[in-house]
Amino acid sequence: MSHSQALSFLRNYDNSSNYQTETFTSNKGLHLEEALIFEQDTPGLTGVDWPDVNIDNTYLGNMRRQSINLPGLSEPQVIRHYTRLSQKNYSIDAGLYPLGSCTMKHNPRLNEKVARMFSDIHPLQPTATIQGAFAVIDELAYWLKTLTGMPAIAMTPAAGAHGELCGIMTIKAAHEAKGEGHRTIVLVPESAHGTNPATAALCGYSVQSVPANDRGRVDVLALKAALNSNVAAIMLTNPNTCGLFENDIIDIAKSVHEAGAFFYCDGANFNAIVGKVRPGDLGIDCMHINLHKTFSTPHGGGGPGAGPVVLSEALAPFMPLPYVVAIKSGYEIKESTTGLNLGRLKGFHGQMGMFTRALSYMMSHGKDGLKQVAEDAVLNANYIQAFLKNNMTSAFESPCMHEALFDDGFLKGTGVTTLDFAKALIDEGYHPMTMYFPLVVSGALLIEPTECESKETLDQFIGTLKYLAGQAKQGNADLFHDAPRHTPRRRLDETKAARQPVLRWKRG
Repeated sequence: MSHSQALSFLRNYDNSSNYQTETFTSNKGLHLEEALIFEQDTPGLTGVDWPDVNIDNTYLGNMRRQSINLPGLSEPQVIRHYTRLSQKNYSIDAGLYPLGSCTMKHNPRLNEKVARMFSDIHPLQPTATIQGAFAVIDELAYWLKTLTGMPAIAMTPAAGAHGELCGIMTIKAAHEAKGEGHRTIVLVPESAHGTNPATAALCGYSVQSVPANDRGRVDVLALKAALNSNVAAIMLTNPNTCGLFENDIIDIAKSVHEAGAFFYCDGANFNAIVGKVRPGDLGIDCMHINLHKTFSTPHGGGGPGAGPVVLSEALAPFMPLPYVVAIKSGYEIKESTTGLNLGRLKGFHGQMGMFTRALSYMMSHGKDGLKQVAEDAVLNANYIQAFLKNNMTSAFESPCMHEALFDDGFLKGTGVTTLDFAKALIDEGYHPMTMYFPLVVSGALLIEPTECESKETLDQFIGTLKYLAGQAKQGNADLFHDAPRHTPRRRLDETKAARQPVLRWKRG
């Protein structure tokens, strides 16, 4: 049976009457049921024989542990447990990961090989012994300044939000140095990432929202009306969170600068314009770059990440310390320069593993390859948008950048919600797209295919979304309300799980 015939068979199969959801083992095919490791405990069983140890505990007082309560399992049981747990995780190595705004793309194994070359160095080594590492940091800094058209860069921020913190602290320091500490307002567009207003508030600023127009971009007239002598900066994402390019950006930058404020750009979506547009040419003063997104280093699971911040000439004197500089005999670390610097924002010199991966990615692609990264990311997103426009409702009637945004208009009257739709996608073997974000769009479904996916992969994904949209419109709401059905766990009460998490196992 061909792949297309198999899909046709599955779609015409009467799941409601013929699909057996329960089995004797609780396994679903090769999706094996797995109990908690403590629940598999057999007292006295162990895969390792430990020698008896006599411990003089006089120095421990009453703090000696009586038992560590580890479960008793054989070695094969332990191996199978953790292997099965790993198989419950969806990953970019398993399939398309269409999360919008997150840029979940392939991480070339070459990057991993290069990162391992630096795995045995330590940040407390004498600088004479880690000149190669400093050379990597300096080379990466040069590439990032070249790609952004900016004269200075802070390499130490740990990730995107930390980069935002660095940028806004730099802006605050610049205003205070000019005697303009009265500037206490930061303007943030409605479609901004949630960390933008949070960062501004953390730095002591009042956040003022700027509305979007009916094209999904910043309302420039509303922005200009909000500018005054109390505004410190605007924090704008370009391309924005709706997947659209802010084509009034030069006018916005001019107006912000005329008001004496700075232009902070959230660089989370740099993937869509890298090699095509230099942010410095658009009038941007400050921008963080998510290396773990744009340059394909590992993303997700809480890190690690890296968020270098490029700075304009006006902000460069306030950049954080330390930073690497080239000297005649090699490289050294600058711990102080102008006296205006912020000081340390992070221990040591940044995320070395991310630096090596990102530089490997840049050097293997070259100038033309990085340009193609942006072009293919935009092409793939528009391909998805074009082929789904008659089945799902596009949030905005215009070509998109690196991600396609749909609203829940196509689900109206079906009894199916955005959440239901996403859960059904899991049964089809896909991680859902980003849901209900950005908040400015009703029931948003934000899809970012990245530049890595083949036409064949995109075609199958598009076909799946068309099929699900068709099922919803035909009134097959049970297909969605019961989803996911083919996973080791069915639909959970996610609200209760978030508010009342069970974080500790207790013996029955």
